[in-house]
Amino acid sequence: MCFSAEASFTAGTVLTAVGAVALKQVKVPNHYAFASVPLVFGIQQLAEGMVWLSFADPAYAGLQKMGMYLFLFVARVVWPALMPFAVLMMEEQQKKRRPMKILLAMGLSVSFYYSYCLLFMNVAPNIAGNHVQYISDFPDWLAVPVFFIYFIASLVPLFISSVPRMRTFGVLMFIACAITGIFYIEFLTSVWCFFAAIISLVILWIMRGKSSEELTIDN
Repeated sequence: MCFSAEASFTAGTVLTAVGAVALKQVKVPNHYAFASVPLVFGIQQLAEGMVWLSFADPAYAGLQKMGMYLFLFVARVVWPALMPFAVLMMEEQQKKRRPMKILLAMGLSVSFYYSYCLLFMNVAPNIAGNHVQYISDFPDWLAVPVFFIYFIASLVPLFISSVPRMRTFGVLMFIACAITGIFYIEFLTSVWCFFAAIISLVILWIMRGKSSEELTIDN
């Protein structure tokens, strides 16, 4: 998370627990990817907690690289592919699945790009204004177009989906992204992931709604 080690570890613990509960709500294998999102975010927040600790106490300096790369791997490699894939897996209407497959391909392209960057380019964390800032030498000229594709691939599937309550999730994620872009642009990765992680708690509500829908259909 973007404010302190304690906050990161608290958020990570809560999200991990919520993710476990969400996974227990799953009755159809295709729903596991979506239900796992809070758990993935929980691991990510715990990873950023390691980054905070490395700055607060020299004894934890060895955790900095591991925490940073785990955090960025989830933020920039896992998320743009996981969200369109998870929503696609839950979608039952064929006409909606077609555009979702295109969005998944877009998300995968972003994942491959950031995988290359993380493997072959430099990145380092910095604490500024009570936030974690990730400074890298990734190509500046690609930053905006890649983020635009990331944004589209991650959010548009939530608005296309026919799954009950999914659009509410999408609206909350869009608002979080807008707030981050306006007020925290220098700390975009850290703050955006914090907001997205907290909002992912909505997934438990979506999974419960989906379970209720399936129970009604079965009856």
